[in-house]
Formats: sequence, C-alpha cells, structure tokens
Amino acid sequence: MPPLSPASVVAALRSAGCVFAEDEAELILSTARTPDEAAAMVDRRVAGLPLEHVVGWAEFHGLRVTVDPGVFVPRRRTEFLVEQAVAHAREATVVVDLCCGSGAVGAALAASLGGAELHAADIDPAAVRCARRNVAPFGGHVHEGDLFAALPATLLGRVDILAANVPYVPTGEVGLLPAEARDHEPLVALDGGADGLDVLRRVAAEAPRWLAPGGFLLVETSGLQAPSAEEAFARAGLLARLAVSEERYAHVVIGVRPLG
Repeated sequence: MPPLSPASVVAALRSAGCVFAEDEAELILSTARTPDEAAAMVDRRVAGLPLEHVVGWAEFHGLRVTVDPGVFVPRRRTEFLVEQAVAHAREATVVVDLCCGSGAVGAALAASLGGAELHAADIDPAAVRCARRNVAPFGGHVHEGDLFAALPATLLGRVDILAANVPYVPTGEVGLLPAEARDHEPLVALDGGADGLDVLRRVAAEAPRWLAPGGFLLVETSGLQAPSAEEAFARAGLLARLAVSEERYAHVVIGVRPLG
C-alpha cells in the first residue's frame, strides 16, 4: 500500500480522541518500517491501545524502554522517583526495582548510577519477560514472584536503593481509570486494595530486612495517600519523609533504614 500521509494519520487519531494527535502521528510514522505496519499501528491506536503498546516502547528518563502488549506503561511522573533515589544514594552499589513492570525504573537507576548491581522483580510473567530485555544492557537480573519472595536471599541487608512502584489505585476507583489503563494494563499493576495501600504496607513492613544500614526505600503514591504511607514506613522503623513534584503531580515517600 502507498505510504500514509501525516495529515490522514492525524485526522484518524484526532477523530479517535487522541489529544496529541500530531505528536502521535509523527511517532507512529517514524517507528513503522513499512506502510502496512504504519496502517496497522494507526488502527490499533484508534481502537484504544496505549501509544506505547502500539509502537512498542516508551521514553523514560532518557531511555527508550521496550513495552510489550499487556505490560504496565511507565509513567513520566515516575522519573521523579528515579531522580530522588539518585539524589539520596548516588553511591549505591545494590539496587532493587520491586513491582518492576517493564523494568524502566531499574534500568534508569542503573544508567544513572553506573556499575550498580541491579535486581528487579514482578509477579506478572509478561512483565518479567519484558523487563529482562530492558535491564540486560546493564547486567541486571529479573526475578518472578510476589514481592520479596522473588528475590535471592543473598540480598538481605545489602540493598542501598529499594524502588517499589507499587499499585496504589483503590479497588473502587480502578473503573474510573482511562480506558487505556483499565482495558490494556494488568489489574495487578493497578489495584492497590481497598484504600490503595495494601501492597505499599507489605513492602514497607519487610523492607528493613533487605535494606543495608542507611539504605533507602522509595515508593510512589498519591497526595491523599501520602500521610498514611508515611505512617506505614514509620511503623516499620524507617525514617520517612515525603518528596513532591507539583509540576509532575508526583508524590514519593522516602524511607531510610537507620544506621543504628
């Protein structure tokens, strides 16, 4: 088939309700290798698939991260978590990306820190397969399982940065999410239980066993949930504080294991 014109792609995307139709059209046309592939990508996007699933990757903290269909799409606001981790533990040598999804956070941390031992884990087999490709350039290891149960025991007491982008949408609000997330991302990556903090509490409770003295746990949450999240950190014995980026509407609870 002949190449699609940018104008026709923009029109199709705009009619489907894509707010950034021009940018998306440019991305699709620059990614597709053939006119047929471009047409198929446009059809999938018009049908409601997330753009990142359509083109097969997402930009995250300066990296092009592979995102397979059905895998949680890394949010740009989560770059703030990466920035906070690097700012607090620039000398980190052992990094864990828990609830890793595509492995975007772990890959970004490894790229920023250079030479750190990287481990990532997720309960979703599709996410694990995807993450392995994204962390491979950094020598990272990806483990499949439920939170800390997936990690090798050799990491106990050694982790300098534990980044956990846990699901934090309250169960009753999952149905209010945009269709792109609700219909095309795994529920296990979105649903955080009745108040959205079930997984966060589990992570906070067990994190001190895995953190090195002075090691940091960083978890993204919402502004409304932040006070309860800080309480969960404190109950676990972590010294907690909240970092906020108003520009990105990002809230990251940071806990440190006391040196004593």
